[in-house]
Amino acid sequence: MTALSLLGIPNDDNSSYLKGSALAPPLIRRELHCDAYSIRSESGIDFGAPGRLLDHGDLRFDDGVDPWQTIERGVERALAAGGPLLCLGGDHAVTHPILRAVRRHQPRLTIVHIDAHADLYDAYQGNPHSHASPFARIMEEGLADRLIQIGLRTINDEHRAQFERFGVEVIEAAAWREGLRLQLDTPVYVSLDLDGLDPAYAPGVSHREPGGASPRQVIDLLQGIAQPIVAGDIVEYNPSCDIANLAAAVAAKLVKELGGRMIETAPHRDGGD
Repeated sequence: MTALSLLGIPNDDNSSYLKGSALAPPLIRRELHCDAYSIRSESGIDFGAPGRLLDHGDLRFDDGVDPWQTIERGVERALAAGGPLLCLGGDHAVTHPILRAVRRHQPRLTIVHIDAHADLYDAYQGNPHSHASPFARIMEEGLADRLIQIGLRTINDEHRAQFERFGVEVIEAAAWREGLRLQLDTPVYVSLDLDGLDPAYAPGVSHREPGGASPRQVIDLLQGIAQPIVAGDIVEYNPSCDIANLAAAVAAKLVKELGGRMIETAPHRDGGD
């Protein structure tokens, strides 16, 4: 049986506006395992089945230790379990060290990035590790062969220059239509920022940007990915901004649907999947 590895990365050191996303992983887990909801994905993957979900807990960040090293090493340990890995942030900055570890296992890799923001600033507020900059670092280091950004609605001139520099493919929120399917030919990393959704569905984010996608649009897009989804992250849930745990419930739903698709697309699946 293919197991989904889950790893919490409670780090928001590089958030530019509000802290709080470091508190997210245990609250997303609470919703994931809440009796109010089904633990199955819509495609029928039962995350309550023995051996289906391998939870590695949350990383611990010790004083004096480079947090990027802590994340890389933690991701390496989780990847050693052999199945796909889904990380719970944390702010979006953590995607950079996650991908440092993932790339060592994936000679070919496409990033599918769902977000209101491009997160491609060379440095934001003087911080090259800002949560507004991870994909600049990722593409500089060659951690992916292709970057597809979907749902953007805050594009400026610096972003456009970075799109050209790194060959980024962009599907803006205004162009996201029902039935969107991506043409992919490599293993995939999915990076899902909750503010990619409209704040009506996910108010618990630091940077609310109206005009975004619905959870159904995101789920349909994920279900249409046929290449192996080898790893991914769900980031930027900020419980201090949430309303009645709405965003936490959406995050937990996306864990099941993204995780379910990871299992379905995993190579060498057995008949029990």
